[in-house]
Amino acid sequence: MDALPLVALIAVSAVVAAAARRTPVPPPLLLVAVGLVAEYIPGVPDYTLDPHIVLPLVLPPLLHLAALDSSYLDLRANARPVALLSVGYVLFATVAVGYLTHLLVPELPLTAALVLGAVIAPPDAVAATAIARRLGLPSRITTILQGESLVNDATAITAFKVAVAAAVGEGMSWAGGIGEFALAALGGVGVGLLLMVPIHWLRTHLKEALLQNTLSLLIPFVAYAAAEQVHASGVLAVVVVGLYLGHRRWQVDFATRLQEEAVWKMVAFILESVVFALIGLQLPYVLEGLGAYGIGESLGYALGVFVFVVVVRYVWVFPATFLPRRLSARIRRREPDVTWKAPVIVGWAGMRGVVSLAIAFSIPLTTEAGEPFPGRNLILFLTFTTVIGTLVVQGLTLPLLIRALRLPQRDPRAETLAEAQAQSEASRAADLRLDELLADERNTLPGPLEERLRTVLERRRNAVWERLGAVNEITGESADATYRRLAGEMIEAERAVFVRLRDERRIDDEMMRTLLRRLDLEEAAAYREEDSDSA
Repeated sequence: MDALPLVALIAVSAVVAAAARRTPVPPPLLLVAVGLVAEYIPGVPDYTLDPHIVLPLVLPPLLHLAALDSSYLDLRANARPVALLSVGYVLFATVAVGYLTHLLVPELPLTAALVLGAVIAPPDAVAATAIARRLGLPSRITTILQGESLVNDATAITAFKVAVAAAVGEGMSWAGGIGEFALAALGGVGVGLLLMVPIHWLRTHLKEALLQNTLSLLIPFVAYAAAEQVHASGVLAVVVVGLYLGHRRWQVDFATRLQEEAVWKMVAFILESVVFALIGLQLPYVLEGLGAYGIGESLGYALGVFVFVVVVRYVWVFPATFLPRRLSARIRRREPDVTWKAPVIVGWAGMRGVVSLAIAFSIPLTTEAGEPFPGRNLILFLTFTTVIGTLVVQGLTLPLLIRALRLPQRDPRAETLAEAQAQSEASRAADLRLDELLADERNTLPGPLEERLRTVLERRRNAVWERLGAVNEITGESADATYRRLAGEMIEAERAVFVRLRDERRIDDEMMRTLLRRLDLEEAAAYREEDSDSA
């Protein structure tokens, strides 16, 4: 692909994703819709989804960022429901959807139908978790959806390899398939465990923030490639490393964290925007190869497969939610009570995404005997329609369903109170530590500087409490918000002076950049507080 079409794809995808944030439509849905329309606009280049790019180059960074932002402690506390969805459900869906599709399309061999089952088994929770956070779903449901999306791709890819081996005639037995799955899973986890400690050591001992962030960008690709080199699951290796690094991110210096957060947000925004646009752009490729299957007949099969996917998820989710609780008193003691509403939401949040399409495009063209892979073009079409159907139908209706069920939502006031109490406890510890340091003659400070340290500490301690207080009747702002706004205006005034002094040649550009960086760090801290307020 030439550089210009690639740049155009990234630019248009970013613009559409940014525009979607101003509408009630989730960005993934709008990107897919624009991709569907754009493919039929004259002059738009051909964009073919290449699995050799998506799986090793796009999937690792997205998984790594999701793992970094996940809570290891929350995932550990919800390991049972996460495992039942990310492993149990994917395997169940592979077999169930594959077998039902074989009954629906008898000319599609069972082995090829199982390939389809593995391809469309893993939900992509990017859109679901975004909706969950926006509407304030209980944190446990959000954690379960996040945890499912971290591991289910590894399960599906392994099941896909086993199903393809059987379909092409490589003689894969059930015992061989189970062994392949165990090797991939245990190997992926093992590679992740081997890499996570030395990588974290490097991150904490590199003193240059630029080098640390370069390492951060390389980590998911190194973990994925190392695992795939030994025929293990690269997905699991990336997830294990990401969870470990995210859990210990606080041990990395502040400059690295500031840069890393900005860099990874940009990377995720671009990749997510591009992959959802690419989904819509694939329609001509899946239509042109249908061959003997007519459009009407294929759409009938597509509707049937979509229904299978939705029903099979509920067939698994409800028993997996309530049956273990009924059978085990230990589970009832350790886990909170669950109503029927939670599995309804989890079941409907089974939207498929780009991973399914990438896996489908990697289906071999021929079998071991040199014959065309049975039903390959139909599998591509059914994968495409399932992805589009779940994104549109479930993606558009999930917010309505969440509102209709009236699940208990997160209490912003209670969360702010907990934040204020935590900040107050931390500030007391910092105050005591400052007293200890100032008692040492080596740390003597002039009175104004000592007072400045105590003022900054007091400001942090009071800021969260002020969000619980009254607001300004004229502006509707809390005292804390007004403070941040005025501080921003003051910083802007300082910035203008530094630029003027540079233009008058009273300071050089290097000095101006140093002074502006200090202001930028102060302003970044204020924006992070605003982000936490609105989260």
